[in-house]
Amino acid sequence: MKLEAVNALDRAAFVDAFGDIAEESPWVAENAAAQAPFPSREALIAAFCAALQGAEDEDRLAVVCAHPDLAGKLAAAGQLTEDSTQEQASAGLDRLTDAERTEFTALNESYKARFGFPFILAVKGATKAQILDSFRDRLPRDRSEEFTEAIRQVCRIMTFRLEDRVEETTEQRGKGG
Repeated sequence: MKLEAVNALDRAAFVDAFGDIAEESPWVAENAAAQAPFPSREALIAAFCAALQGAEDEDRLAVVCAHPDLAGKLAAAGQLTEDSTQEQASAGLDRLTDAERTEFTALNESYKARFGFPFILAVKGATKAQILDSFRDRLPRDRSEEFTEAIRQVCRIMTFRLEDRVEETTEQRGKGG
């Protein structure tokens, strides 16, 4: 979709088009819509991240908790959102060996037990080994630090999703944006 078309949407149509950018959390799109019109795709992305980052902790936690485990039970059952399915498949998480699946399951469970929310990583472009390394690197952190990282990762996920859906204008490309 072109940015001009995005800017022409009324609030309801905007939420209909982008309500799934933040996993199972259309309120993020609703809050981002208040920043329209967007002068650039980057401004659109910034509005989504600001909507999330400016929310109450309870609401931000709900967005984090709406994300599925990486290579978890929902993925195995084919019950992920279309975006999550594509993102996990791009990292090879739909093609795990039994040993890899066991390791992902153990790390997901350890992480949730320690922090009270699922491990969030923008996996687009990552390898299975990089994802596992990230799990191991982040498990020793404290909850506050890790919650901040989870929100940062949700913003990266939203960025990738918006970049996939909204075309960069010719003028933006010329400016390196």
